[in-house]
Amino acid sequence: MLDVPNEHALRFQDVSFTIDRKPIIQGITGVFPKRKITALVGPSGAGKTTLLKLCNNLLTPTSGVIYMKGKPLNELDPRNVRKQVGIVLQNSPIIQGSVYENLSLPARLHGETLSKKTAKNLLLQVGLDAEILQQDAQSLSGGQRQKLSIARTLVNQSTILLLDEITSSLDRNSARDIEELIFRLNRTDRISVVWITHNLEQAIRIADHVWVMMDGKLVAEGASDLLTSPANYRVKLFVEGGGDKK
Repeated sequence: MLDVPNEHALRFQDVSFTIDRKPIIQGITGVFPKRKITALVGPSGAGKTTLLKLCNNLLTPTSGVIYMKGKPLNELDPRNVRKQVGIVLQNSPIIQGSVYENLSLPARLHGETLSKKTAKNLLLQVGLDAEILQQDAQSLSGGQRQKLSIARTLVNQSTILLLDEITSSLDRNSARDIEELIFRLNRTDRISVVWITHNLEQAIRIADHVWVMMDGKLVAEGASDLLTSPANYRVKLFVEGGGDKK
């Protein structure tokens, strides 16, 4: 398979990952399309979070290659990879201190300074009031914390955003608010998004592209209608069972 950097945010070629001889990811070949939203679904233990960690060099494949911009990920500077590939977790850590101190953390880690003006613009970009910049970050609501975590990834001007169950602990309105934010970042700022979700309705609602993982393998890949009209028998059973209910 030829790599087409202008079409793929990330491409996987026979990627596997093993811990203590236990296969976690098995022979995955597929693509995350550039400037699209890919929903990553599958049962608990399917290897979804491990796959995200492989995408920004937090983990390295045991075998196979992940390509970004046509180049093997493991041949690129890990610091540059993590700048370009941001990750937001279900419970992203919020450090003690102000919103500004949390927001400026990525810049400080690279020996840089985040200006107050840029910080305020980032807050506005994710739908937060710029006036909360000096507020204690621990006082934020769950939805505000997730927006702050997303803004923090944007400090590095990431072109790929990895999201791991970021709305699962939020109420319906807050979750929809986050969805609208991600839509906006994708459509307006042209950020490629990979979103792990156990909510199949959310996956259908948000995704241009879908991956279904089971037992560390990619069992189906394509447009979101593969969840509404699944041809794969295992995917059909998964969908009829309501997805990965937690």
